[in-house]
Amino acid sequence: MTSVNTPPTHPSLPAVELRVPTDEDAVHWHRVFNDPDVMEFHGGAPAELSVYEELTARQRKHHAERGFCLFTLLAPADGAVIGFTGAQPWPWDWGPAGEIEIGWRLGRAYWGKGYATAAATAALESVRAAGVRRVVSLVDARNERSIAVTRRLGMRHVETLTNPMWQRTGHCYRLDL
Repeated sequence: MTSVNTPPTHPSLPAVELRVPTDEDAVHWHRVFNDPDVMEFHGGAPAELSVYEELTARQRKHHAERGFCLFTLLAPADGAVIGFTGAQPWPWDWGPAGEIEIGWRLGRAYWGKGYATAAATAALESVRAAGVRRVVSLVDARNERSIAVTRRLGMRHVETLTNPMWQRTGHCYRLDL
């Protein structure tokens, strides 16, 4: 298991721990994300456990092949799984096809504490180390919290598009590494 411990990158950000997802993390992700508030900008409904089983398996493969993935994010105090953050190839044939997307999703109890920004900053280091020169993030236009994270990461808005799966407006942000 690969684990990344990082000190705060900014005095106001918490230290975070990231690890390559384990088989067990599928259950943790399912539990943490089984909340309509968390899933509001990700299709609305909580996903089945099988979705997270496939997703964690795919992330282990990404890490083995590329050196980065969507990492499991652990609470600094007790090591509890609080979400994920990291990067993966954009998986669809619409939007920023062919790009590497950075993303994050946290359990509701962990919003507003700096974890998403701190963890995404740490995940960007694995992406840089793998030789990736730029990343994108596609954010629902109504998701003000995630838009704020893109700004704190230094990303710039490059495109507005409609997500064909949910017919919602999204903003594509880009960061040159």
